[in-house]
Amino acid sequence: MNLSASDYPQIHPPQRLLMGPGPVNADPRVLRAMSAPLIGQYDPAMTGYMNEVMELYRGVFATSNEATLLIDGTSRAGIEAAIVSLVEPGEKVLVPIFGRFGHLLKEIAERVGAEVVVLEKQWGQVFTLAEIDRALRNEKPKVLALVQGDTSTTMNQPLDGVGELCEKHGTLFYTDATASLGGNPFHADSWKVDAATAGLQKCLGGPSGSAPITLSDRAVEVIRSRRHVEAGIDDGSTPQGRRISSNYFDVAMILDYWGPQRLNHHTEATSMLYGARECARLLLAEGIDNAVARHRLHGAAMAAGLTGLGLRIFGDQSHRMNNVVAVHIPDGVDGEAVRTGLLEDYGIEIGTSFGPLHGVVWRIGTMGYNARKDAVMLTLAALEQVLRRSGAQVTAGGGVGAAAEQYSSGAGDRLGRSEPVITPEAEATG
Repeated sequence: MNLSASDYPQIHPPQRLLMGPGPVNADPRVLRAMSAPLIGQYDPAMTGYMNEVMELYRGVFATSNEATLLIDGTSRAGIEAAIVSLVEPGEKVLVPIFGRFGHLLKEIAERVGAEVVVLEKQWGQVFTLAEIDRALRNEKPKVLALVQGDTSTTMNQPLDGVGELCEKHGTLFYTDATASLGGNPFHADSWKVDAATAGLQKCLGGPSGSAPITLSDRAVEVIRSRRHVEAGIDDGSTPQGRRISSNYFDVAMILDYWGPQRLNHHTEATSMLYGARECARLLLAEGIDNAVARHRLHGAAMAAGLTGLGLRIFGDQSHRMNNVVAVHIPDGVDGEAVRTGLLEDYGIEIGTSFGPLHGVVWRIGTMGYNARKDAVMLTLAALEQVLRRSGAQVTAGGGVGAAAEQYSSGAGDRLGRSEPVITPEAEATG
């Protein structure tokens, strides 16, 4: 087969407004940071940036954990690294499932060889502390693996108090905060979280491809009890315990790479590290409380607008994430045709869902750089027109009108501006 470069023109993606459950449009400042020149992995500037990333993400996770760093890969890479490094074959893991991503934690733990015990809730609900306490007491697992925000259902599982229960029962507490971090409260230290992972592509306003992780001293002790060093770079230390079954996701070795020893493990994904650093820098410059309030405001406006169109919101609204809402597809409406119409005619993407909710709800996000008033109003106006064409009975102007009322009566126009809050510190390049 004879091919030439002319057969493959330069990539030129269409303009899209990504208003689904993630990924979302990356903040332009993050993309600019990612275009910075590459440098060597042991260049003093590079190791300096790695140290800065560790410190910045301590602020993002609200922790003093020394072991706060990046796993190179998507948010799923962070999940797998945490579970494979904390859990040995035959050990018990408790997974409360209230959506698709609880099932993911279950599968990863099973692949590690864990004995997995599950609790299940109807999609659209969350667990109570009493339910979790009872399961911990009865099962006595080594690890509780619990999603915070599950985008498949839009639910936000309360974590306050879970860490105390795990501490009482001698269990390590791991949580997947991929969908929630940066747009909903998260307090690793005060909630006594032992391990947490996330991704950049949702509330942090970056592209998928880097997974922030933070580990408590207790979690680090468990991981280091399985520390082995690759042949060829042996540092003379004695191997400890059962070797972690994944090389790439061996957090014991990754800690050596990010730590003062700088023991080689892989070549750090330089451009992704630049992007992850900028995501955290922008969030902290805005202020986490301000960012959470921004997501809360625009999420509430989107929900009000969808209700104003006559649509029905899915799930327990007292436990919905700030940054994504699920809405029932009206009877007689082809949900995929509406999504296609939004994409082709307006360049707007919204999401479908999975499992029992596939074809039942749409998921609409207001997160990261897209947690903005103009993005909310444009999406609602376009959705109204596409719904009309589909034959749905909608209230004329009801979506943008209800959203405007929410902005007027909500957290104030100061946070209702069309752009994420930008401070002089956030605008600076340093």
